Amino acid sequence: MNLSWIVQLHWWAILGQGVVISGASAWSDIGLPATTLVVLLVLEAAGNLVLGEWAKRARVTDGAIAVVMLLDAVVLTVLLDLTGGASNPFSTLYLVNIALAAVLLPPRWSWLLMGASLAGFGSLFVHERFFGAGHHISSKMDYAQMMAAHLRGMWVAFALAAVFVVFFVQRVTRALADREKELQEARARGERREKLASLATLAAGAAHELSTPLSTIAVVANELQRSLPVESSQAARDDLTLVREQVARCREILDRMAAHAGENVGERLAVLPVGDWIAAALEGLSGRERVLVEIAPEARAAALSGPPRGLADALRGLLKNAIQASPPGAEVAFRAAPAGDRIRLSVVDRGRGMTPDVLSRVGEPFFTTKVPGEGMGLGLFLTRALAEQLGGAFHITSTPGEGTEARIDLPASRAGDRRSA
Repeated sequence: MNLSWIVQLHWWAILGQGVVISGASAWSDIGLPATTLVVLLVLEAAGNLVLGEWAKRARVTDGAIAVVMLLDAVVLTVLLDLTGGASNPFSTLYLVNIALAAVLLPPRWSWLLMGASLAGFGSLFVHERFFGAGHHISSKMDYAQMMAAHLRGMWVAFALAAVFVVFFVQRVTRALADREKELQEARARGERREKLASLATLAAGAAHELSTPLSTIAVVANELQRSLPVESSQAARDDLTLVREQVARCREILDRMAAHAGENVGERLAVLPVGDWIAAALEGLSGRERVLVEIAPEARAAALSGPPRGLADALRGLLKNAIQASPPGAEVAFRAAPAGDRIRLSVVDRGRGMTPDVLSRVGEPFFTTKVPGEGMGLGLFLTRALAEQLGGAFHITSTPGEGTEARIDLPASRAGDRRSA
């Protein structure tokens, strides 16, 4: 990418050189070696075309970029020599090369390029000592006119150097910021994968270790309930019934953890029409009549690739959360629409919303704002993990007092994917 920026800089530099040379020839009394300069510009353009093609195919290293920038310093030195030598105000453009090297290259290459630029600029003085100042140009201007032209040229050179430095340094800074953001997101995804793997291990271990004692408790409670005398108190019978119910609930929780804590292990990916996905999520949902469904025709006709059960469970969990968060009787908005090459499903509740502190923790394993017994704090974590595994994204936005929106963006399945499925 750095080399592609240099290729772009070359084109702007070649354009600027052509404009400056043409302007100096047309609007001043300075005679330039026009033929030699045109040949040099043509060679620059041809070399830049070759460089651009090479950059597309080759593996670009810091050394290669440094060599290209060293050649730039040599070309600039030749141009300055042909257009006035050391007194040419456009010698300021050496600083553009040095600034870019400081941003793009490691220190050893940056210092080398700085030394080469100083040597190139110094060579102009040495060359003039033997051949005379400005020996390639002719001028009919007197000293005052030459000085005025020199000062104007200094302003133009300073402006060009400032524009190039600011533009490319800002571009590099933005690229570095984007890269840092990508690294942070990659680290966050890695941490979630580690938590997911730990959760799967925990669920499997808990299910294995607790299945036998829970089964024993259930059998003993059942036998005790059967062996109770007829005259036993109803309270004792109710207590045993409660024990059996709680044991069943524990087994259900373990089954849910074992089934969903992994990465939908055992479930094959399939091409799932969006309409079928939504229908599966709404099936059996408590409070279904409170969900106001809005599906764009383009979304209904689209499809995506993923584990059908896992996708349905994830969407059903979001709808269930929204229903529980909304006041009794309040509607929950559910929308599905295309978003570029993705399908976007959003669920908006009418609840109290979340504070920034709570929102920052949403999606952490076992973090929940629900009352005990209504959730384990795994649903949003697993939904985010599933969305990222499928190349999509999961976002939650919330405003205290206004409600919460949960959004899933997943890549739409291509036609080729559908045929292969």
